Amino acid sequence: MAPLTIPILFGSVRHDRAGLRACHWLLRALEARGHRGVLIDAAAIGLPLLDRMYKEFAPGTAPVPLDDLAELYRDADGFLIVSGEYNHAAPAALKNLLDTFLEEYFWRPSGIVCYSAGQFGGVRAAMQLRMTLAELGMSSVPSLLPIPRIAEAIDDKGNAVASALNLSRDRFLDEFLWYAEAMAARRVEGVPR
Repeated sequence: MAPLTIPILFGSVRHDRAGLRACHWLLRALEARGHRGVLIDAAAIGLPLLDRMYKEFAPGTAPVPLDDLAELYRDADGFLIVSGEYNHAAPAALKNLLDTFLEEYFWRPSGIVCYSAGQFGGVRAAMQLRMTLAELGMSSVPSLLPIPRIAEAIDDKGNAVASALNLSRDRFLDEFLWYAEAMAARRVEGVPR
């Protein structure tokens, strides 16, 4: 199969964002497998709060980053969602980033990578994300990749401190990429109308 294009959607806008460590760790793993990972950082893009979805703008009138994101998303084979857990939920900036698009996600899988400063690794946020991702047309694969105590688990250069975390990531990516490859092949044949 040809290399896949996998946007990594990261929606924390806090000044000290430990989740970026996980994003870089995932990017390197995708590249090592021969795939194209693209980090979509809500803070770097500076999206405004959702007023209109991308599809509601007349051609050529959407805010600057949206046309580029739409083009990337249409070429994507799947999406990795990296989410912290803020008060048992995903960050508002991630929800804003996700809700800006719709059709661009259809018939592509998502994989949830969740993290927290505590022992639960963001799984409570991940459960809510599953519902949102399914509604957006990019249902999540069955497995999650939770990262408890992220500041201790991944260093500031994006390297896992314990090799067991790399093994978990690799199993998770095996599953996610299987879905992405299978759905990419089926999209070529056509999608349900």
